[in-house]
Amino acid sequence: MTDSLITLLITALLFLVTVVPYFRYVRRKERNAKKKLENMQIAGLVEASTIHPHIDVLACIGCGACVRVCPEGDVLAVIDGKAALVHGAKCVGHGLCAEACPVNGITLLMAKPGRSADLPSLSENYETSVPGVFIAGELGGVGLIKNAIAQGVRAAEYIAAQRRRHSAQFDIAIVGAGPAGIATGLAAKKNGLTYIVLEQGDIGGTILQYPRSKIVMTSGVELPLWGNFNMRGATKEELLEVWTEIIEKTKLEVHLNEKVLGIEKLDGHFSVGSARGNYSAGSVVLALGRRGTPRKLGVPGENLSKVMYRLIDTQMYQNCDVLVVGGGDSAVEAAVGLASQSTNRVTISYRKGEFSRIKERNRQHLDEFIGRKKVKVVFNSEVQEILEDSLILNTQRGPEKIKNDYVLIFAGGEMPFDFLKAIGIQFATQVVD
Repeated sequence: MTDSLITLLITALLFLVTVVPYFRYVRRKERNAKKKLENMQIAGLVEASTIHPHIDVLACIGCGACVRVCPEGDVLAVIDGKAALVHGAKCVGHGLCAEACPVNGITLLMAKPGRSADLPSLSENYETSVPGVFIAGELGGVGLIKNAIAQGVRAAEYIAAQRRRHSAQFDIAIVGAGPAGIATGLAAKKNGLTYIVLEQGDIGGTILQYPRSKIVMTSGVELPLWGNFNMRGATKEELLEVWTEIIEKTKLEVHLNEKVLGIEKLDGHFSVGSARGNYSAGSVVLALGRRGTPRKLGVPGENLSKVMYRLIDTQMYQNCDVLVVGGGDSAVEAAVGLASQSTNRVTISYRKGEFSRIKERNRQHLDEFIGRKKVKVVFNSEVQEILEDSLILNTQRGPEKIKNDYVLIFAGGEMPFDFLKAIGIQFATQVVD
């Protein structure tokens, strides 16, 4: 046997041992990614409702660097040789995918793919087109907690450095008590500013919409008056518990359940009107969630942590009794997505007698799952009370107590854009192909 033949055989053997298994591995991953994409399309979770990566398919070389660095695990995948958004609803805007892309083929946008991305025009200190009004956090295009905190701190420090003259009650009015709002309040207090924090609901803001076990913070950050705030892998409950402890120990004053109804500029300061009265402030920081205010049912027990107004990840729910409230496409898609997890028991509660406004595709999926007894629909029903491990449902037969682990409410909501435009804040529009 000649040396050249031996070399050829060794090369062929190495090819069979290394390249072929790798090729099969890549093809298997791509098949799984396609199946995942199909499931997410059924569940309505492909499109993102907040910040997400937009992939330039002409620039993408399919290296998978963006997929590997994503802390959420399955937001992106390589399909047909190109990166693709598979689970956009799970994206929280880490931005690591854009940093990792070797060809600069990823940009972070706020709107759903194919729609315009309207973002408030902000200065480097997060001041809007209305002098004295600032935006920090998700509403300004930041989905990551540490970045929202950094924005709030910087805005407050800038306001403190400017020390604008005014005759108002407060130097700064902060709207929202999520991470950005709390950080703004702490920075204001540290810098000797008089402040007021107004929150329409409870402490936590958008975090309250996450599933109970959702990991919501993946890196540390410095908090004024507190120090290093490092909660890698924190769950929603752990994070909310620490926020409460921070507020108590720093004596940060927060007005809960006080919704801001309007903001006007009067005589060199701002009049901030809430459901309880009016406040005047030299500057305003809007630390609002972009997803808007979900419409609540107003029933006892709705404040329990098992109640959500948005489905982020169907795989977070396993072997659960889930009630989905609503009769629109979002409710139906959520129910079908949850029922796709084979161990879940899903019920839809709808106050009307039929689904009259859902897409035909969703109707077909729902009918299929009802036929397989994976989803139960209770028409002409309303939730009366939510308990720790059950709930009471008012039906045509009277009140019924049913076992329950989670409640997902899709009753619509109020987005903040009209509120911002009423103040006079200008937006920059970016169109996504």
